[in-house]
Amino acid sequence: MEQRRSAIVAPERIRRHWREPPTHSDRVGSLASVDHALITERLVLRPVTAGDQATLLAHWALPDVRRFLFDGAALSAAEVAATIEESVRDFAAACYGIWIILEQDRHGPAGTALTGTALAGTALTGTALAGTALVGTAGLRPLEDLGLEIFYSLAPGSWGRGYATEAARAVVDHALGPLGLPEVLAEVDEGNAASVAVIKRLGMTPFAVVPGVLGPMTRYRKTAEAT
Repeated sequence: MEQRRSAIVAPERIRRHWREPPTHSDRVGSLASVDHALITERLVLRPVTAGDQATLLAHWALPDVRRFLFDGAALSAAEVAATIEESVRDFAAACYGIWIILEQDRHGPAGTALTGTALAGTALTGTALAGTALVGTAGLRPLEDLGLEIFYSLAPGSWGRGYATEAARAVVDHALGPLGLPEVLAEVDEGNAASVAVIKRLGMTPFAVVPGVLGPMTRYRKTAEAT
């Protein structure tokens, strides 16, 4: 997959005020005690922690990463720390937030959710990534009052391998499955052709065009009925 850009995003910076999550499923509350790590055929996605601050600061500062994710702006260390703190709160309260994406090696069979026990002792926990190469980040966040949107960032060294589609699909499946959401949204800058290709692979369909800092942005959705 020709992944040459980094995010399915709105033009605002990634840190937004937390909103009450959509109350579309009684299952959401029961998920609060689960470690929300996901794995795919090749990747592990785990919630970000305070120990990831330096890694995320460096990753999100890369021009090719922040071009569409932050409209070219670089987040400060304080903003990255606040973003991580917000994600931790969101996972505890509503079972979504920001995941770190890593290459999957010997951390469990594909298609399962990793628990704290399964993650213990691996390079996926602790105060750093323990030498594991960062693939990128992915997450869910409110898109105005419409629902939750998916976004991602990918390290330039991970482009062209289909990782964006693989990670994004895992997050969408989490949202439409365990979270019980009726739909997942995305907002893509007109010039972000690679992310348009990703969301089409995810089966998302356009429903609106809105103005953005970098030009028009198209909004997409995928409903639970379409899965």
